[in-house]
Amino acid sequence: MREQATSQDLEAIARQLGRTPRDVHGISHRCPCGKPDVVETPPRLSDGTPFPTFYYATCPRLTATISTLESSGLMAQMQERLEVDPELSGQYRAAHDDYQAARAALGMQVPEVEGISAGGMPDRVKCLHSLVAHSLSAGSGVNPLGDEALAALSEWWMVNPCE
Repeated sequence: MREQATSQDLEAIARQLGRTPRDVHGISHRCPCGKPDVVETPPRLSDGTPFPTFYYATCPRLTATISTLESSGLMAQMQERLEVDPELSGQYRAAHDDYQAARAALGMQVPEVEGISAGGMPDRVKCLHSLVAHSLSAGSGVNPLGDEALAALSEWWMVNPCE
């Protein structure tokens, strides 16, 4: 569900990141408080830099909570399961394909990021931030490991909304 970013959104994102956001293409998810928490970024930034991370989490509360989850050892457990569970592996590869298709829908050809998604997909579990951002943006059932990580966050944003 992409929305165009308003000037208020860009101001909120700048506060979240502590810097001017680069090349926000759209808002792909909002916190229940209404603020953006995941943005879409084109595969080539305006300065020419290739940028494979299409879904980018901006909310500092979200990213801090995901960082805590990453340090819990969850990624290693997910990686072990990915290596032995062919069904999970197939679902994760499909998530990788979904990620690339969403980015390709922008119509930008960027050979440097061709075949690359984010978070380690399709073979590794490297970054829960990317996987959760994908799950929040694409919706439940698209990225199985992003969905698991999101569930492990225990609906962090519902307990103490930003506003």
